[in-house]
Formats: sequence, C-alpha cells, structure tokens
Amino acid sequence: MALFARALTAWLILWAAPAFGMPLAVTNVAAGESQVLVMLHLPPPHYRAAANYGSYENAPGHEARRRIADALARAHGLVLESDWPMPVLGVDCYVLSVPSTRNVADVVHDLTRDPRTQWAQPLNTFHGLDRPAESLYALQPGASLWHLRELHTLSTGRGVRIAIVDSGVDAAHPALAGRLAEDRNFVDAADPPAESHGTAIAGIIGAAASDNAQVIGIAPQARLLALRACWQVSAEQTLCNSFTLAKALQFAIQARADVINLSLGGPQDELLSRLLDAAHARGILTVAAVDPQAPDGGFPASHAGVLAVADATTVIPALMAPGRDIPAPTPGGGYAFVSGTSFAAAEVSGLAALVRQLAPTAAMANPAAWVTFPMSPPQSRAGMVDACATLRKATAGIACASAQGTHNAW
Repeated sequence: MALFARALTAWLILWAAPAFGMPLAVTNVAAGESQVLVMLHLPPPHYRAAANYGSYENAPGHEARRRIADALARAHGLVLESDWPMPVLGVDCYVLSVPSTRNVADVVHDLTRDPRTQWAQPLNTFHGLDRPAESLYALQPGASLWHLRELHTLSTGRGVRIAIVDSGVDAAHPALAGRLAEDRNFVDAADPPAESHGTAIAGIIGAAASDNAQVIGIAPQARLLALRACWQVSAEQTLCNSFTLAKALQFAIQARADVINLSLGGPQDELLSRLLDAAHARGILTVAAVDPQAPDGGFPASHAGVLAVADATTVIPALMAPGRDIPAPTPGGGYAFVSGTSFAAAEVSGLAALVRQLAPTAAMANPAAWVTFPMSPPQSRAGMVDACATLRKATAGIACASAQGTHNAW
C-alpha cells in the first residue's frame, strides 16, 4: 500500500508540474534589457469531466514546447526567462529577454513572422490609477488667512532659532528632514523617539517649503531646536515634568534660542518660572498655549513676559491664531489634522520668527506689538492675529495682503 501511495504521489507531481511550468524570475533582467512575450500553440485539450490545466498538457508535451521556445530564443538572439500555461487561450506563454542592443519593436516583428509562434508582443508595464497625493497646503488655515506664500517672499524666518520644548520630533519625516539644528532628549538617555505632538508642532512651525510639499511651515527656514522634555503616553496624551522641562529650558537659553515654543500647560512652578524670567531677561520670546480649562489660561501662558496664544474656541483674553483642523506631519511620514491651542501657539511662534528675521530688536513679547482684527461673530475677547499688518508694524515699507475682513471661525 505504501509503495502504491508513493508511486501515485510521484505520478501526480509529474502530471501537475508541467501545467504550472518551472518559471524563472520574470524580473531577472540585466540593466538596459527589455522583455517580450511569445505564445506557442497548445495541442487541443482532451475532454474529460472536471478537467483542469493538467488536461491540456503532459510532461513530455510541455518539455517539447519549452525546447521549441528555447530554440526560438537562441535563433533570435534572446534569452528564455520564464513560462506559464494559458489553456483558456490554447497557448503557452514564454518570457524572453531582449538585449539592450536590440530594438523591441523589431524583435516582436521578427518573432511574429516566425512560423513557430502564435504571436509575440512587448512585455508591457501597467500602473495603478491612484491619483497623485494632493498637497494639504491649501487646507492650512494660514495659507489663506495669512497669505503665507506671499509672506515667504518677505521673510521665511531664516536663521531664527526656535526651541521646540515638547515630545520627540520625527527627524526623518519628509517635511522635517534636515530641518533640525538640534535634536536632544531630556527625558531619558535614549535617542529622541518620533512622537505625535512634537512632530506636529515642529511641522507647523518649520516644515520645509517646496513646490510639492504637503504642508509648509510658518517659518520654513528657521533653525529648529527639537528639545524633548515630554513623552507620549498614548495617542491622546503627552506628559512632561518640572525637571525635564527645566533641563530643556536651560539648554534653550544657553543655546541662545530666539523663540521658545511651549505648547503645554500645568500648575504654577517656581523652577520653571525662574527659567522663564531668565529667558525673558535675555530677549528670548517665549510663546505658550492657553489652557482653555484654566480661568487665567494656566501656566506657563499666564506667566509675566510670556506671550499667551489661544484659538477661536477660547474666551480668555490672548492673541488668537488658527487652531482647528490644521494639517500637520505625523511620525512615520504621514499627515493628520490637529486641533487645539497647542497648535495655535506653534503658528504664532512661526510668525514671531518671520518678524525676528526682519526686525531682530522687535519686542514681540508685548501683545501690543501684534496687530489683530475682530472675528465675526466674535469668538473671544481678543482678536485674530493679522500677520501682514504685524510685519508692517515691525518693519516699515513691507507690502503684503492684510487678513482684515476674514470671517472664518478658525
């Protein structure tokens, strides 16, 4: 019985294998070569119930046709690469490589005239009909509200040092590749990981500008200092503490940052307060996000000398910037829409860099240095930042389009 089973297995392998051939890799093509397809006629099938591909050929028949294909290839100066039966068409299909010195159209013409072939054709390439990824730039609130492309003809934040005290930044993201002047970790001894909040903040502030960029930073030529003082607990939660934040602020001050972005909030903290005072005394502008749940905007936004920024959902008096549905980079090369005062603060930090490039001595920590306009209907007791008018106020002779009259509830 065992002998019969082994014999039956061997017969089935011999019977079935030719139906699927012994294909070589179709991609086995030398540089500069192309490929063609040649079809050889299969003999008429022998009908039987439940017939499959095996009924179209047997091992000797398949090998005989493969020898014909190999002889055909050699006769035309080609190389046989692979084959597959196409019994629904009554042919065997063979892949032949064409040397780089030959013209594919001429080869196909010669093969078609050869009486051994059913027909020959080029090995064509097809592609998925996906639409090219559309840029998210048009969806950036600042693109239309602040006429960002026009602003960038005046200033890009070139050379202005912005310290991003946040969670880790994805330094390899296409929007941020080559954009980090510093990438430090003050949470632990590991290399800074790519985390969501920090990556989004860095992208909103300073993502690179190009014609095909998905998003463009407010200050695309600022020098970004990615200082990891926070860590991502979950997709929705990022945490920091006094010690990690203090270490990052200490570094930012010593590194002579021009702007420090703090898109975070928490309780009053003496150590951090003293560091914020030290930064202010050195002419460093600290921009912080307002906590909508805290009556005074929360710390550090409420600290004297810190520029507090809110979005349109906040009623606490503060500068207002777009903070809803902002496209931003995410770890791993993707993009997502983000909302909140964290991201409104990032936009103001970018604008501060544009001003700083044109007017290095401008005292932008004073809210009065920023030109705003009222929302309609009013969303808060403060106005939306007018980027062009703010640049004009800091530097005489600037010509750009004002955002006055914009009514979108950003």
